[in-house]
Parts: sequence; structure tokens; C-alpha cells
Amino acid sequence: MRLHELRSPEGSRRKPKRKGKGIASGLGKTAGRGHTGQRSRSGGKVRPGFEGGQMPLQQRLPKRGFTNIFKKEIAEVNVQALNRFDSGTEVTPEALKEKGIIKSVRGGVKILGNGDLEKKLTVKANHFSKKAAEKIEAAGGKVEVI
Repeated sequence: MRLHELRSPEGSRRKPKRKGKGIASGLGKTAGRGHTGQRSRSGGKVRPGFEGGQMPLQQRLPKRGFTNIFKKEIAEVNVQALNRFDSGTEVTPEALKEKGIIKSVRGGVKILGNGDLEKKLTVKANHFSKKAAEKIEAAGGKVEVI
């Protein structure tokens, strides 16, 4: 099969219905809009969710909870992820971002204790779990809270 031999399947292409072109066309006069009412008028649309004056569903349903706009998104890093760094390196939030371990430094970084650390590192972060701090120091590294 070549490019010039391609054809769309039979019946897949349809012409748009020509509305308002005389009574005999089947869609003349009112053009499929019915006789009167808001939807028969030009520009006669209602906004999404409008139910004709009845209380809309989204307003009838009970609301729960709230969103804290002051919430800080803290990036979490497990101790095992720090094995990507060379021994003796200083691990900072910026270094973690460069390596692609975290996406953003904005809310701070917390080091968690999942996994094992085989390298001696100086780790600087905003928060440490007790287990993480123990594992870093057991590997011969240092823990520094920023």
C-alpha cells in the first residue's frame, strides 16, 4: 500500500447538515431548535452547572474539609538514595536537586531512615528522622540541620 492509495473507510466522512435552507430540507425554518425558549434564540446558552434556577447539584452537596494555603511541601529523601553520592561529599538540598533525587528545594528537605547507607557523607538538610541520623553517623558521616 502506498500513500496515494490510502482511502478513508466507506461512510466515515459526512457532510455537515445544512440548517435553515428551506422547509423541504427537513431542517428549515426553526433549524432543529424547536419553536420558542431560551435555546431557540441566538446566544441562548446557560452556564455549565445551571439547572434552570433550581439549586445546582454542586451547591446542594455537603462540603467537607479545607485546603491549608500555608502548607509547606517538604521533599522526603530516604537514606538509601544518598548512596548515589561519592564518599566524603557534602550533600545539600541543591546537590540533591542536581542529581534528580528531589524536584524542588522550596519547602525544605527531610531525610528518612529507609534503607542502608554505605558511604561516609556530610548531609545538610532541614529535618532528619532519628533513624536516618543514626544511620548516617553509623556510616561515619555527619548530620547538619540547616
